[in-house]
Amino acid sequence: MINRRAMLQGVLGAGAAGGALLADLNSRAEAQDATPIAVGAALPMSGFAAADGIEFKNGLDLAAEEINAAGGILGRPVEIHVEDTKEMGADIVSQSMQRLIDRYTAPVIINGYNVGTNMIEMDIAADNDVIMMHYNTLISHNEKFKTDPERYYGSFQGDPPEFWYGPGCLNFLKELAAAGTWKAPNKKIAIIPSANEYSIVIANAIRDKAAEYGFEVSLFETVPFPTNQWGPTLAKLRQDPPAAIIVTHFLPQDLAQFMVQFLAQPIDSLIYMQYGPSLPAFREIGGESVNGVIYSTVVGCLPDDFSKPFREAYRAKFGPSSAYITGSQTYDGLWMWATAAAIAGGPGEPFNKEQAQKIAAVMRRNVYRGVNGTYRADPAGQSAYCYPTQVADPSLGMPHQFLQHQDYKTDPKLIAPPLYATDSFVLPPWIKA
Repeated sequence: MINRRAMLQGVLGAGAAGGALLADLNSRAEAQDATPIAVGAALPMSGFAAADGIEFKNGLDLAAEEINAAGGILGRPVEIHVEDTKEMGADIVSQSMQRLIDRYTAPVIINGYNVGTNMIEMDIAADNDVIMMHYNTLISHNEKFKTDPERYYGSFQGDPPEFWYGPGCLNFLKELAAAGTWKAPNKKIAIIPSANEYSIVIANAIRDKAAEYGFEVSLFETVPFPTNQWGPTLAKLRQDPPAAIIVTHFLPQDLAQFMVQFLAQPIDSLIYMQYGPSLPAFREIGGESVNGVIYSTVVGCLPDDFSKPFREAYRAKFGPSSAYITGSQTYDGLWMWATAAAIAGGPGEPFNKEQAQKIAAVMRRNVYRGVNGTYRADPAGQSAYCYPTQVADPSLGMPHQFLQHQDYKTDPKLIAPPLYATDSFVLPPWIKA
């Protein structure tokens, strides 16, 4: 059924490659009705995470446009339907997902992230026998999946869980010091999480493994979520300056305020932040004060040749300041599901457990090269593997990317891991050489 030549060219991938596969499948499939397939998405389109929600929707819109240009899924176009999860939380997210299923008969829901849900999304997917792909980046997804794999067969996390940020960050700092490009003044690290599951899990992983990588924790302080009042925390940091400050809070506007307030009286500490610096709001609010900041992501559009058509199409469609590094997540998620649904013989509909299981089986079996790297489902948790801290083979895991803002007027530079890096680390301007 699948064209061998196209497979050898890597069709289990995004954009043009995925379109080649879909077009081939569509040309060989028996004619079906042209009724649109509802693709649901429960996204924070308003509230403190609206900047991300908008990009998540953009990624879905671009993927849908490309999928439909290739003939849809066995001749049926996909149609995006979004419910706003606003301030998120378990009740709002579960209700939003159920509305997508009840109103539009959506056989699949592709989410970005939603905070404070306790992974209730997995129960909604299981109760309705729909496929659900999300980017919450939570180890609690894996833990819940393990409690009942048969029930949660249709729930997939499109990236590695946040736990891997911990050892990945420590290894990055260790290698940076070993290379001599950063001369750490001491072995101290300060860890600043905010009061949410994602931030705390990462912070705890760093704290618990710090000694293994040769570091000692001099400060561990949890701040409110959200927050832009960093004065008390900065005062403690200035009293006992660490070699590195690791902030696992992730809202871009708050992190930008940290940098503005930090530079009022800087200390010779490397600054690492979590996720938020990937969004345009970080640069727009922080301006020149963000130069030198390092951040990382286990899911984000790579600056390589494979993703170049996506990056160009995204900016052409949504504007030069749009954050394709965020939209790329749902873009890959929709392409993964669409490809699997076509291979499995159709998208099915809610409560069609037999067809949903067929699609899930394809998603587990496929190794998918997307614009964010390679997705391969970990059978122990149905999330992606992380390279290089979880798997050593870059062709079988998504890269844990480290980026640095070197000029706030341009996109950040990818400085690690070495196989993917496009630029080198530069010493932040506030650190004395």
